Amino acid sequence: MSEPQHSITLRLCGPRGFCAGVDRAIQMVVMALKRYGAPVYVRHEIVHNRYVVDGLREKGAVFVKELDEIPEGAKEPVIFSAHGVPKSVPAHAEALNLLYFDATCPLVSKVHKQAARHMKLGRQVVLVGHTGHPEVVGTMGQLPEGAVDLIETPEDVDAYRPPDPDALGYVTQTTLSVDDTADVINALKAKFPAIADPAGESICYATTNRQEAVKAAASGSDLFLVVGAPNSSNSKRLVEVAERAGAVRGLLIAGPDDIPLDEVSNGATVALSAGASAPEILVEGVINRFRDRFKVSLDLVETAQENELFPVARALRDVELTRNDMRFVNG
Repeated sequence: MSEPQHSITLRLCGPRGFCAGVDRAIQMVVMALKRYGAPVYVRHEIVHNRYVVDGLREKGAVFVKELDEIPEGAKEPVIFSAHGVPKSVPAHAEALNLLYFDATCPLVSKVHKQAARHMKLGRQVVLVGHTGHPEVVGTMGQLPEGAVDLIETPEDVDAYRPPDPDALGYVTQTTLSVDDTADVINALKAKFPAIADPAGESICYATTNRQEAVKAAASGSDLFLVVGAPNSSNSKRLVEVAERAGAVRGLLIAGPDDIPLDEVSNGATVALSAGASAPEILVEGVINRFRDRFKVSLDLVETAQENELFPVARALRDVELTRNDMRFVNG
């Protein structure tokens, strides 16, 4: 192969990619496979990334939409996804005598507890989030029907008419745009001054960190690529943040094959990040694809260091994972 003639600057965001909650969920599936053998059932996608899901499927994971799809009398375990599930799901698993492990991200579980606290204190719960997202379904399913009202936009706030405007408390989906969420919360507080904050921050550290890195890298970039899945809320938000922060164009890609190489001209500045459920092996693939085509000057834009580590379910903690066990996502 001839030496590339054209050059680009590639701005690589840090932090990017897997967060501690995603890493924990994937590890739990791999650990269960090592402990129990295949198949291990997983309700819904363990995380929103096709590459990860396909890799786990090759190892013996079987993904189901609902628990009724698991063969009657199955002794193999089922794992609930990192996004969280309504309370009805573990109750159903117990009714079916299934062994189950809950891989809900601890930061999502924190939101569940915040919502329950609001209700315990006599407040109607307002959930800021996206309709139909699994995390929203799981959070609303923690409380009795009617106890949670979903709000997506400031326009929704304008139309919202709660029974008691002085008895409200809000929580948010963990993967929202920080800026957009602030707009909705400000609208809620302007209309309902008595609305109670959650006991702690709802948007997770990883979402905030990745959006801050994207903001820092966006200005002056001709193209901003975000590695992630089309059904990944946090990945789509990164594209929006990039364009608002000054990128000429933001684009969500699944991996190296989706790069619009013919649109990248000599001397261009391309920025690169990845959603919290996108493995580093895909980011490396994108970098290598650019290096095949261009002389690449790599520029790291790092705004935070992350060292969070969430422990897996207690029943799986004695299962030892090797580097080879996780090679399908770590390379």
